[in-house]
Amino acid sequence: MKRREFLGGLMSGVVVAASDTALHPNKSWAEAKATSSAGTRNLAITKRVIEVNGKAADVFGLLQPDGAVGLTLDAEAPFDVTLSNQGGEATLIHWHGLTPPWNMDGVPDNPAALLKAKETRRYMFSVRSGGTHWMHAHTLQEQNLLAAPLIVRTADDRQRDEQEVVILLHDFSFTPAEELLAKLKESSGGHGMDHSAMMQGMASNMQGHMSGMAMPGMAAFDLNDIEYDAYLANDRTLDDPEVFTVESGGRVRLRIINGATATAFTIDTGTLMGQLIAVDGQPVRPVSGTSFPISMGQRLDIRLEMPKTAHAHPILALREGTEHRTGVILAPTGAKIARIASRGKDSGPVVGLDLEMRLAAAAPLTVRAADRRFELTLAGSMSGYDWRIEGGDGLDVREGERIEVVMRNMSMMSHPMHLHGHHFQVVDIGGKPLGGAVRDTVLVPPMGSVSVVFEASNAGRWPLHCHHLYHMASGMMSFVAYA
Repeated sequence: MKRREFLGGLMSGVVVAASDTALHPNKSWAEAKATSSAGTRNLAITKRVIEVNGKAADVFGLLQPDGAVGLTLDAEAPFDVTLSNQGGEATLIHWHGLTPPWNMDGVPDNPAALLKAKETRRYMFSVRSGGTHWMHAHTLQEQNLLAAPLIVRTADDRQRDEQEVVILLHDFSFTPAEELLAKLKESSGGHGMDHSAMMQGMASNMQGHMSGMAMPGMAAFDLNDIEYDAYLANDRTLDDPEVFTVESGGRVRLRIINGATATAFTIDTGTLMGQLIAVDGQPVRPVSGTSFPISMGQRLDIRLEMPKTAHAHPILALREGTEHRTGVILAPTGAKIARIASRGKDSGPVVGLDLEMRLAAAAPLTVRAADRRFELTLAGSMSGYDWRIEGGDGLDVREGERIEVVMRNMSMMSHPMHLHGHHFQVVDIGGKPLGGAVRDTVLVPPMGSVSVVFEASNAGRWPLHCHHLYHMASGMMSFVAYA
């Protein structure tokens, strides 16, 4: 039997009842299928209740009428979605990874107004290409799980003999996001000063892999500024993870989305050797391994060849710098599934740029000189929780120009930088030129520098910001504006 025939009759996430420790999947995720028929698709912002650490949690949802989470679309069809707000609060959804017209991008008042409670709005534009993307509120509501996968499949994807497993990671707190932000701003436990100026001369000697280390006479770099109540994969902790039924000896494509607001992870595929084949929905030359870093807003597509055994295989997301972890389980029918603790023995690796330096785009931008170049400094400190992009005013471009943006991080925290409405190519890391990945979100670690280039081909006033929600909300946001 071909894998495609096997998968045609298989519901992803069927209960694996081979032992007393078998765990039950979340139906709304398990039953989410590719629904790519022509015509307008309906999507609702909702309120729902999930269980986290044995307690009920009121969260948002982005659901189709049949209860399926998020959207799966065909690249060849237009994006035609009617979004209705049934969540009781004004909000707006950003289609992260797509390149819509500016008025449909989903950033409040840039230019569209918030979608009021009970209001409906239709979105229509060209999807253009396939990829693993996602959608989320561009407000603090993102913290309360107002996010969902947005998968765009090509004709080749639909014909490929492999099973797709979508994993949306998140960090969760029972404390409202507004209170979390207020506590960060009120905190006096930071480093007590802005080190941007004094570090300028040191930056050229620092590399991304040094994040999290201390320099003589100075405090260690900050990895995490919020301690969350739980870390989720598809709304679940490892106390009750989602179980995906897979074919023994079959091929699996993981589509992993880091929807966390303030947490970087490393994906650990355990004994399964993975091939990284795409980042941020854009294909790269395959990179093999079992450990793959992913910062906030980024996506990874990892291909796995399942062994011909009846063993279950956890796919774990290790929180940066701590023992916390989350994940899902891949299990052939009949596999025994043992429980996995939500805290491991070792801390998750510091997320830097070692993998980024190895990536090469499968479809790179044409090589040509930039028409315009901007140099930005990512600055700020934990003291007072003040974050900013120095040089971010006046990022004015013209249609058809090749734009280069150099980002230098003079702060003590990493910043995953996201550009709306475009895809860029990473062309320099720490002063070393390269033909790197095409992305929409790239990590800039402390004392690190990253340069990207993109084509000015989508007129508007597009946000360029840190995808750490609380850094963005505290000022780390600028705009690329077309003249």
